[in-house]
Amino acid sequence: MCPDAGAPGPAELRARAARAVDAVRRRGLALDEVLGTGTPPLVRELAFGTCRRYFSLRGAVDARLSHPLRDRDQDVYALLLVGLYQLRHLRVPDHAAVSETVAATRVLGKPWARGLVNGVLRRAAEAPASTSSEEERWDHPAWLLDATRAAWPDRCPELFETNNGRAPMALRVNRAKHGVPAYRALLDAAGFAHRPGVAPASLVLETPVPAARLPGYDAGSVAVQDEAAQVAATLLPQTPGARVLDACAAPGGKAFGLLEAAPSLAVTALDASEDRLTRLRSEADRLGHRLADVLAGDATDTAWWDGTPYDAVLVDAPCSGTGTLRRHPDIKVSRTPDHVRNAADRQRAMLANLWGVLSSGGTLLYCTCSVLPEENDAVMEDFLAVTPDAASVPLDAPWGRSTDHGRILLPSPGGPDGFYFARVAKAPGA
Repeated sequence: MCPDAGAPGPAELRARAARAVDAVRRRGLALDEVLGTGTPPLVRELAFGTCRRYFSLRGAVDARLSHPLRDRDQDVYALLLVGLYQLRHLRVPDHAAVSETVAATRVLGKPWARGLVNGVLRRAAEAPASTSSEEERWDHPAWLLDATRAAWPDRCPELFETNNGRAPMALRVNRAKHGVPAYRALLDAAGFAHRPGVAPASLVLETPVPAARLPGYDAGSVAVQDEAAQVAATLLPQTPGARVLDACAAPGGKAFGLLEAAPSLAVTALDASEDRLTRLRSEADRLGHRLADVLAGDATDTAWWDGTPYDAVLVDAPCSGTGTLRRHPDIKVSRTPDHVRNAADRQRAMLANLWGVLSSGGTLLYCTCSVLPEENDAVMEDFLAVTPDAASVPLDAPWGRSTDHGRILLPSPGGPDGFYFARVAKAPGA
């Protein structure tokens, strides 16, 4: 059979991965944003894997370069990282990894770099891996190592090792169409080994598979969503007919989880991104859910609000994402302490604004996928200090651990992502 003339060759795949890593390193872009959908699996593996092991790879490459590469040649530097990732972490024969990475210099328009790439990678292949810094040892930036140790001294280095692993694939059964036992039977019949997750409708697969292969996926019987994120729907009141605002809703998993648990809720989805809302509407159609409204707007202002208070507000605030490093290893490469501080400032602004759209006696649930107290308890402490009609409501649960103002799940091998939750009640008559 003749090969597909339109399919990218091995060198082009490596060049694409190098360009993606370069965009993360120098422009701070997210890999999901750079790669988009339909990216060949090898490109995703190379790009995500290189970011996952970025600091040890960087140390090894730097040790074999006689001088730093020029700014205009940082794509070649990224290609060196991609090539070394193959040598150290993939089952690609050394000669193929080196030769195809060398060939990728032409795809990048840098044929002069053939000798450089060949020499660096061959020397790296001949020498055992070694580390000379904490960053290289744990494949985390120094600032994040320090912040994590300060926050969770009893969980390091387990947290670092977990972050460098692969995230499990968790499912949310659409209880509007299937009971959980019935869907488990479908998984059993299809040969997909699984176990229950921490949320009532969550199941975790032993081996990830393409979502389209899941029983009933096209019919909306199931969605892919981390089990920690599914917990949010269990922490809000589910009074029939209640008006609920999901304030940072896209891609919609938490809003849909609410509707699957309590179909009579009137759930409004708010998000600042029209593109993400388009995907949310598509997922709502697939699952068969009807939202009360879908609004494009900024949660730090009320230009989108019709003036009718909500009985409950869910604030899944934009954050550093430090609880999701297994899924988004590029965060380790692109984030800085300034990102955390800026996120915390925005989180405070969201809480202050959204408190005004909550009815008296209502409940607000604040959550992030961060494991850093600066974005979690510290934000809640500041909010409670300046909001006299707000009272913290304890979260008693069999999962995670309690904090000063909420509860947190920390990443664990084969388990959920890191997620923080805090629940606040608004005084009646306020």
